[in-house]
Amino acid sequence: MSDLKRTHAIPADLQSMCQRIREKAESYAQYNFSQGRNDFLKAFFDLAQEFDSLDDFYRICVSVPLALVDVDSALYLCQGSDKGLQLICSSREGVLSAARPAAYPVQMQENPYELAGSYIIPIFSKQPFGRRNHGDGDDQRQMKLYALPGGCTGGRLLGMFEVHHKERLTETDRFFFTKYANRIGYNLDNRLIARQNIERLKFISNLVIDIEHNIIVPNMYFRYLFKQLRKKIGLIEELRQELSGGPERLELHGRCEQCCVKLQRLQDELLRYHQEIVKHHANMSLFIESLFRREHFERGHLVLHPKRCFVEKEVIVPQLEHYASRLQAADIAVDRPLNMLEEEFPLTVDIGLLSQVYANLFANAAKYTKEIIDHEGRPRKAMAYGRELINDFPSQGKKGIKFNVFTTGPSMSIEEGNRLFQDGTRGDDQHNVPGTGHGLSFVRLVVEMHGGRVGYEPTVQGNNFYFILPLPTLDYPPVLYSPNE
Repeated sequence: MSDLKRTHAIPADLQSMCQRIREKAESYAQYNFSQGRNDFLKAFFDLAQEFDSLDDFYRICVSVPLALVDVDSALYLCQGSDKGLQLICSSREGVLSAARPAAYPVQMQENPYELAGSYIIPIFSKQPFGRRNHGDGDDQRQMKLYALPGGCTGGRLLGMFEVHHKERLTETDRFFFTKYANRIGYNLDNRLIARQNIERLKFISNLVIDIEHNIIVPNMYFRYLFKQLRKKIGLIEELRQELSGGPERLELHGRCEQCCVKLQRLQDELLRYHQEIVKHHANMSLFIESLFRREHFERGHLVLHPKRCFVEKEVIVPQLEHYASRLQAADIAVDRPLNMLEEEFPLTVDIGLLSQVYANLFANAAKYTKEIIDHEGRPRKAMAYGRELINDFPSQGKKGIKFNVFTTGPSMSIEEGNRLFQDGTRGDDQHNVPGTGHGLSFVRLVVEMHGGRVGYEPTVQGNNFYFILPLPTLDYPPVLYSPNE
């Protein structure tokens, strides 16, 4: 290839990279791996690019030693400090359907160590960005560094790789499998980062929809209120001009009385709009706080801020008042349950997120409730909400509380109704109604984060969407209250 050599100087921004490549080439020569072991590593790299899922990657890690050098191995990962080191996959069992704790004496260590019939090697993540990895540069030293703390990579410890052997491994064997464990760590780290990024992007995408659905669209209601207030302010100006309009003293008293009546009516309307704005602002503030928490973005998923509350008084009634005008405009009657007024069970929930659950359910009711003819032959278009205690939830002997939101209209099958809780899914006859198909999936996410379950039930007169939350063991009786307290 002498005729292909360059005839120009190496650009400055490539010089350091070219130097690093030369160091890598020298290190490969110092490894002095056999053709078989080079093929071993190449097979791992090629297969790691060919298969996408984590389970397939785990299979590759233990299958390459098994297929090419007839060596059994096992992959252990630490999937959170609360779980500790767990066996994920082995050449003897394949990928475990449920990871199990590593059997003693296999444990997390930063250095490789020998057990009876096994050599246990730490699996490290890649080093932090911006830090040069000398682990492969000075590879004469690396032959001995594998026994020093952090000598393998200096990255985060992800788990351990166990190599079974009938005879004690040579120093070259131990070095080779240490390098192999490093490659596992690098690839696993990339996959975990990619998976985390995908989850975070998905979370941010859903959060944007939640912001649009629960904040931006409802916030447009402010425009309507502002326009109404502006009209009323204009009427006040007209009254002011009317009072100062004519010099006739005999007519002035009559005009003043008329103006006072109009001013009183105008004052009442302005006060009503002001109260609407205050309630709407409080609701939006609650939703903004619950959707824009820093923890959501730092962790890549919704984070609960649980607080003890009375669900009807602090969650349902405020949302019902918020949607009252929309329900009234759609001629939907609201049936309020007596049992929730008589007694209330305090639950520990995230008030902001659970309020958005009811906001989604009531918004759907305003859009999708249809008129039916009831059993007495009378037309009925209504929404009802309520709750009931149920047994054996979430497990045998426990109790749960089931919250229902019922609407009249043609009922669906159980399968179609439950399918609506999947993101982006809408009813077969709902495509002419504006919507994203995201609201009920948000409901399911929040309820499941609370340890609950969502569901759908068809009824004779319509549809019931519900969710069940675990009821804590109470050492005190239910609390009686009036919803207007």
